[in-house]
Amino acid sequence: MFKIYLDYAASTPVNPEVKAAMEPYFSEIFGNAGALHWFGQEASAAIFKARQTIAKIIGANYKELVFTGSATEANNLVLRGVATAELRRLNADNRRKRFNLRPRFIVSAIEHESILETCRDLEKEGVEVIYIPVSPEGIVDLKKLKAALNKRTVLVSVMYANNQIGTIQPIKEISKLISEFRIQNLGFRENKKLIIPLNSKSYPLFHTDAVQAFQYLDCDVNNLGVDLMTLSAHKIYGPKGIGALYVKNRESGIRNQELKKSLIHNSKFILPILTGGGQERGWRSGTENTPSIVGFAKAAELTEKMKKPEGKRVGRLRDYLLKELKKIHPKILVNGSMGKRIPNNLNVYFPGYLDGDLVIRMDLDGLAVSPGAACSARSLRPSYVLEALELSKERSAGSIRISLGRQTVKKEINVFVKKLKSLLK
Repeated sequence: MFKIYLDYAASTPVNPEVKAAMEPYFSEIFGNAGALHWFGQEASAAIFKARQTIAKIIGANYKELVFTGSATEANNLVLRGVATAELRRLNADNRRKRFNLRPRFIVSAIEHESILETCRDLEKEGVEVIYIPVSPEGIVDLKKLKAALNKRTVLVSVMYANNQIGTIQPIKEISKLISEFRIQNLGFRENKKLIIPLNSKSYPLFHTDAVQAFQYLDCDVNNLGVDLMTLSAHKIYGPKGIGALYVKNRESGIRNQELKKSLIHNSKFILPILTGGGQERGWRSGTENTPSIVGFAKAAELTEKMKKPEGKRVGRLRDYLLKELKKIHPKILVNGSMGKRIPNNLNVYFPGYLDGDLVIRMDLDGLAVSPGAACSARSLRPSYVLEALELSKERSAGSIRISLGRQTVKKEINVFVKKLKSLLK
């Protein structure tokens, strides 16, 4: 059977160059990076180089990059770490405790489940969470986000590109809103220059999940204006089981030494969720996964080099696929904006069909697609992302996600459409 994989948003195959870069660290350079001897230091040097490589790509300092076991863990570190730190601070302040003040999080309604489920869990611990709706096009409502900001807001988290419908969120505009809020409510000046130090009066922090965006969009943290950013290796042809979190050093722009001394260190604002040996500068304890970290860096390096040409190529293929799909089923509809969308994503509604049934039939015929996010696809429940777009239950239940990748070629698209046409009959 001729099999066609069109679920690259779920995971990607490991690039041969990435695999080759990882190979020595499974057997030849196997030492624990925390060990003092030569074997450990060789592994430590490889991790240091990988950290520098990824940090440079996103415009960060290598000290601002934390390696985690996955993007889900990185997202949990942000949400749980910020929540724990702020709840402890509030509980230690009798005045705040007396007035029952609650830290506020603001997230979009279409975040990845690792954000939404964690938020729901934190609500039980006393965190107030505001879920900002999106437009029918799948773009976050900036007016409602702005209205939701208040002095209790400690974190705003909005994903850069959605994992199900591929829509790109206005991260720079959100960053500007948050910056203006800080200036209006929390900022002060040093030598006529506005300073926003990371202390209890400089919230909210701004986080973005850039897992789907990293392969195609500009992820320079300085251009985006984010304080925290989540990345994942297995979405960019790297290994599974390794993620990264960018954590901005908010003290770097402050020259006044007395002011620096008065600030609480970053670690007080995002407490670790894994404690132990203090690896990753205390952010994430546990022996470093040297092969995967090296592979992540190689995958990021290759992705950065081919970002623009590959984005154009796969975008043309995606548009061609949509045109061919309309020929065999003229009533199909695209979910989410086509103009503000990563180039490899197509989320399509097939009137008259249930996504679960169609996806299973396609799989039996060698066509691999998804009814939504791979993390919850086995449940075959209607997509909460499509529901957030206020689409009908029928449309939510009859939509599938098709995502293209580096291995996708026009021949595959033609075979895919031909097989699908037969199945739809």
